[in-house]
Amino acid sequence: MFGFQFLVSQKFAKHTGSGARAALIFQIGSNVCGLIVISAVSMIRNGGVTFGGVSLFTLLMATLSACNSIAYTICSLKSLGRINLSLYSVFSMLGGMVLPFILGVCFFDEGMSFGKLLSAALITAALAVTIKPGEGKTGVGYYIGVFVLNGMSGVISKLYQSAPFEKADEYGYMLLCAAVSAVISAAALLFVKGENKKPDRAAAGAMGICGTLSYAGNLILLIALAHVPASAQYTLVTGGVMAVSTLLCFFTDKKPTHRELISVALSVCGIFAMILI
Repeated sequence: MFGFQFLVSQKFAKHTGSGARAALIFQIGSNVCGLIVISAVSMIRNGGVTFGGVSLFTLLMATLSACNSIAYTICSLKSLGRINLSLYSVFSMLGGMVLPFILGVCFFDEGMSFGKLLSAALITAALAVTIKPGEGKTGVGYYIGVFVLNGMSGVISKLYQSAPFEKADEYGYMLLCAAVSAVISAAALLFVKGENKKPDRAAAGAMGICGTLSYAGNLILLIALAHVPASAQYTLVTGGVMAVSTLLCFFTDKKPTHRELISVALSVCGIFAMILI
């Protein structure tokens, strides 16, 4: 899901640009679609849409998640305008693996095994292979932002799922995250200046697809965190997304290089190391 989401985000940036206004419009559109998707799933699973258990803690975490998501979208659109999809996934997914991995092992007593270490090492090597010395120095701040902010998304989810406080269930939390993010983005749009380029049909479709994939994927991850250690879950997700993103590059203008194909092979080995060892 996340690999396809990256590809669609890149298409959106080509149609509307990569400025702050475009990012905020993208957030509004994708979060409205996210609200629809989570509401539909909640109605099917729970017989209705409820916000039961919503507390101050839930609202604070939803607001933190929304702000993190907005900043991540801005950095993502800027990055996708400079590098190909495969290299973008490197920065994004390394952060998504490393920060939750450290959090799980250091603060949640998640066991460290040889399989986890080998998997993390192989995927880190896969990430390192794709980076050429001296390449991509322009916009390095956006790349670092993608790294940190995607990692923080996993950290926030793990903290919310593990907290002992009164809180909404996964469906209520995701609905609140989408609503808060849409409201903050709409409010910020009133104060952000820039090119007022209206999204065309392709851009609107991209927002819809991204919102659907993002919220469906994050809901699955949030539910899985109650059963799967973060140190294992995000390592597997990282390897999988890197492989899918690189393969999708064959269908874009920027084809994957030999380095990136080697990276995919290492990522797949990392996934098998986590599963089999």
